[in-house]
Amino acid sequence: MSERVDVEQHRAAVAELLAELADRPTEEVSIHRGVLGRVLARDVVAPVPLPRFRNSQMDGFAVRAVDVGSAGPDAPVTLPVAGDVAAAPGEPEPLEPGTAVRIMTGAPVPEGADAVVPVEDTDQVTFNGVHDDSVTKVEVMRRREAGEFVREPGSDVAEGAVVLRAGTVLAPHHVAAAAACGIARLTVRVPVSVAIVSTGSELVPPDGEPGAGQIWDANGPALAAAVRAAGGRVGLRLTVPDEPELVRMGLERAAALCDVVVTTGGVSQGAYEVVKEALPEVTFRSVAMQPGGPQGLGRVAGKPVLTFPGNPVSAQVSFVVFLRDILRQAASLPPVEPVAAVLDAAVGSPEGKRQLLRGRWVDAAAARVTVVGGPGSHLVASMAAADVLIDVPAAVTSLEEGAEVTVWPL
Repeated sequence: MSERVDVEQHRAAVAELLAELADRPTEEVSIHRGVLGRVLARDVVAPVPLPRFRNSQMDGFAVRAVDVGSAGPDAPVTLPVAGDVAAAPGEPEPLEPGTAVRIMTGAPVPEGADAVVPVEDTDQVTFNGVHDDSVTKVEVMRRREAGEFVREPGSDVAEGAVVLRAGTVLAPHHVAAAAACGIARLTVRVPVSVAIVSTGSELVPPDGEPGAGQIWDANGPALAAAVRAAGGRVGLRLTVPDEPELVRMGLERAAALCDVVVTTGGVSQGAYEVVKEALPEVTFRSVAMQPGGPQGLGRVAGKPVLTFPGNPVSAQVSFVVFLRDILRQAASLPPVEPVAAVLDAAVGSPEGKRQLLRGRWVDAAAARVTVVGGPGSHLVASMAAADVLIDVPAAVTSLEEGAEVTVWPL
C-alpha cells in the first residue's frame, strides 16, 4: 500500500531528489536563435561605444551653431546647401563655415558641424522622402546651440560599460542591445532537459483520430508548455501503451536523454497501473491533496523521475505544486510566490485533504477570487478558465465569503 504524506512533505522530498538540477552549466547561444526567455549567465560588456560615431538625431540640416545664432521666425538665416549626407557607408566631407548640408537621421555628422536644425524648422518643412539635388539654399527659422540633435560617440553606451546584467531573462529588447553592440552570441544557463512520458493505451495525439474508448492526450502538450514556461527544455515526449515492458523501455530511453523524467498516468489504485509495475524502485505515495493525490518519486536508470496522475487537471496541478519552482530556480528565474486573496463566495471542502481549487481573479485590485467549475480532476475547461489555484487547508471544511485564502498564480 502506498504511504500517505502531506503536501509539504512531498514537496520537500521532490526538492531533495532534484537538488542536483540547481547548479546548471552554461553555453553560448547565437542571438539569432534560442535566446528568448533564457537567463544570461554573465554580464554583457560593450566592446565599442554606442553610437560608434557622431550622427544626426533628426532629418534636417547639419550646421555650425555660430552660423545660425541669430535665426528666428521673423529673421531667418539663409545658408547655401553644400550637399547631402545619407545614413550610408562612407565619411562626409568637412562642413565649410557659413554653409549647411542636408542630413538624414543616423547619418554621420560632418567634421566642422556641431548642430542639426530639424527640417521642420526651415523653409523646407519636410523632405517628403525626395532626394532633391536642386536644393541649393535653406532658410533656418530657429537658432540651435552646439550639440543639439547631434548624438556623440558613447552617449548611449560607453566602451566597456555593462549593457546587460547576468541574471537577465532575455527578451527582444535585450537582443537588440546585444546586436547593436556587435555581440552575436550570449552566454546563458543550460536549461533543465525534461522528458514527458504519457502512459495509456487509450491515448492518441491531438491531431489523431480517436477510436472507440480512446481520448486525445492533453497531458503531453500541457506539461511540455509548462516546462518551457518554467525555463526548462522538453528533451523528449513519448506516449507509451499500458504494457509495463514498453513503459520501462520508454523510461530508460528518456533517462538516457534528459535530466529528469516526468510521467503521467498509471500511478493510482486501479488494476492497470503500469508505471507502478514498471518502476518497482520508485516510491509511490498518496499525498493528502486534491486533485493530484497519487504521486511517485525516485530514479530510473540513475535519473530522477516524478510520476504524476493521469487526469489532466491533476497533472497540471502536480506540476505547479511540485516541479514548477524547481525548474524556475534551476533557470535562475524568480519563483512564482503564493499570494493572499479573499473569497467572493463561500466554499466547502472535504476534511483531510488539502484542496487546490481552480479559481480566477474577479477583482485583482481588491484581491478577490472566485472558484471556477467543480472539483473534478478531468474538468479541463474549468482549468483553462482559471488563473489561480485556491489553497484550502486539509483541516478546513468550509470558508465564508470574504475569508482570506492563499492562491497560487498559474
